[in-house]
Amino acid sequence: MARVNLEQLKERVEKGKVIPALLLLGDEPYLRDACRAALIDRFVPEGARTWAVSRFSADRGETQAALDQSQTLPMLSSQQVVFLEEAEAIEKLGEKNREDTVDRIVNYLQDPAPFTILVIEAEKLDMRMVLGKKLAELALVVEVGLSERVEERIGAAEALAKAMAKEQRVAFEKGAAEDLAEFVNGDLMRLKTEVEKLATFGAERKIIRREDVSLLVTSEKTTTIWEVADLLASHQPRKALEFIDRLLRDGEEPVLMVGGMAWMYRKLVEASEVRGVTNGWQAAKALGMRPEQAELAIRCARRIPRERLLDGLQALQEADNRLKGGVKDVRAIMEFLVWRLSGDKAAVAR
Repeated sequence: MARVNLEQLKERVEKGKVIPALLLLGDEPYLRDACRAALIDRFVPEGARTWAVSRFSADRGETQAALDQSQTLPMLSSQQVVFLEEAEAIEKLGEKNREDTVDRIVNYLQDPAPFTILVIEAEKLDMRMVLGKKLAELALVVEVGLSERVEERIGAAEALAKAMAKEQRVAFEKGAAEDLAEFVNGDLMRLKTEVEKLATFGAERKIIRREDVSLLVTSEKTTTIWEVADLLASHQPRKALEFIDRLLRDGEEPVLMVGGMAWMYRKLVEASEVRGVTNGWQAAKALGMRPEQAELAIRCARRIPRERLLDGLQALQEADNRLKGGVKDVRAIMEFLVWRLSGDKAAVAR
């Protein structure tokens, strides 16, 4: 079957078409919860949800119980929704148990009960294995994860911010939704909270302005990757490394951090080509960024030779590949990266 996102699933659900089986694939809690809510709200009356909504876990060995429930007529409702969470646990079973479990799931999916919507959930599945292949073939796959690429995460968050605002009966002025998506660094749960806060603040005029976002929302991105850029541009690699160490201790994901730095370096390369800019607003127009960020990008780009910026992009790509390859010594990768970005060839050689 096809792959869809949250908004596409909502469109299908609003038309009232029952979907016999879905695979929610990804690790973004907001997207997963929104899919669950859309299905339950549309197909199960509120008074019947105690009996017509069931939750099981493959990790607790409840796969067969979920399939049995799927074939049992629901009480007080013409439809029921059955959730089978943590389906990735099936991949870890012994060969015989795994094959038997997959066979039972496939047999059900080939002849699903007309009164059941079976929702199988997994943060990550190997789509090359039999389970992944069969679910992709027999169930509607709904993407409930975000890309590791910063630009794509921010773009998805921006689109969702606009949809959330519409539900609150307000709208973003041009550029405000993008600002918010960058401020929360693609964190969708935080995005929802901030949209609700901004909608309340701008309820009377029905519009959320860029100045509202700057006033009410604390930016995460400004205090992370751009501070690193400033330290590298001013030849302070040790301080940049200390800053990155602090982010790692605070739980920042190394792959996302490197992705954010790669986004920043691409913006610096763009900024290095901008001519005739005298203020932040002109820089913002040229780079498609907020004025204060654009001005900082222009300033940093003027202090880092273009050759170093291009070498930095290559270094970031190599670091990204190593991190995704499962390297154990993350700090060594980040330290080597920082010294290379600083342009200190002697340190890199050592």
